[in-house]
Amino acid sequence: MEIKAELVKELREKSSAGMMDCKKALVESNGDIKKAEEILKEKGLAKASQKAYRATKEGIIDSYIHIGSKIGVMLEVNCETDFVARNEMFKNFVHDIALHITAAAPLYVSKEDVPQEVLAKEKELYRKQALNEGKPEKIIDKIAEGKLKKYYEKNCLLEQPFVKDNDVKIGDLLKQNIAKIGENIVIKRFERYILGEE
Repeated sequence: MEIKAELVKELREKSSAGMMDCKKALVESNGDIKKAEEILKEKGLAKASQKAYRATKEGIIDSYIHIGSKIGVMLEVNCETDFVARNEMFKNFVHDIALHITAAAPLYVSKEDVPQEVLAKEKELYRKQALNEGKPEKIIDKIAEGKLKKYYEKNCLLEQPFVKDNDVKIGDLLKQNIAKIGENIVIKRFERYILGEE
């Protein structure tokens, strides 16, 4: 089946996938653009995990100042090329993350960023709470691990549910954007400011 260049171009604009990937998806879907989008999405998510180890030397620093100018966020997100750093989809993703940080107030980017001494203190606190509640000794560690998971969800950006869609975690949103954009993306660091905070 012959695929017209206009159709390939349309799919590329919708998906941000490469021209050859778009053409292959359209051939596979017999020219059905909706099916081709699904094919690209499935292949993209599989590729996203493979891209996680690629170097990210480009990117942007974005900021978000909340209405009233009392809370603000500065955020660095890296990608592989300056071409992607200038891409609207990438910029919108970064801005959504800055907005999310303003609203959800994470302390760390990922679980790996939580200092060991903080984790040790939290675990000890959860163990003491469970003991004070009269829980059996043999399940104390399991209870502490469960509460630690909630701690990560509250304090680690990648574990938090996205403020615009609570069904999606930020980590999953990141993977979806890696798949759509076709490059590795890393949320490097952020700073959240509250007026008057010490």
